[in-house]
Amino acid sequence: MSRYWISIASSNHVAIGVEGGFCQLGHGKHTPVMRLKPDDWLIYYAPRTQLKGGDKVQSFVAIGQILEGEPYQHAQTEQFTPWRRDVNYLDAETAPIRPLLHILNCIHDPQHWGMQFRRSLFEIDQHDFEIIADAMNVSEAVEPQAG
Repeated sequence: MSRYWISIASSNHVAIGVEGGFCQLGHGKHTPVMRLKPDDWLIYYAPRTQLKGGDKVQSFVAIGQILEGEPYQHAQTEQFTPWRRDVNYLDAETAPIRPLLHILNCIHDPQHWGMQFRRSLFEIDQHDFEIIADAMNVSEAVEPQAG
């Protein structure tokens, strides 16, 4: 059975992963990537355009399904070999979070919603996944797998 996850990263980092067909979580840490399994769904939330600053985005910026295979390390530089998983990303639209704050189950306090999004990865329920997928205009593409 598929599980549903949200990961947090800057939109420029997410764009690199989407283009390369992979995810890299928590600055390349092993543990969060190990939590993902084939057929799970991953949604990226971007607070800003860049890791250190940049413009506010505060939107869901990518959605995809984890592919078969194990996590692997990729030598990004000689000193940095982050852990990754392969992902089949959908052609989705960016969805601002603010219109969804009062309907997502993962938001327990809409006034302090940002606290939930300080972790690199957290699980959401199917209801929240479907709400976000619909906001990203990919609900038809995920519908057969979501049920």
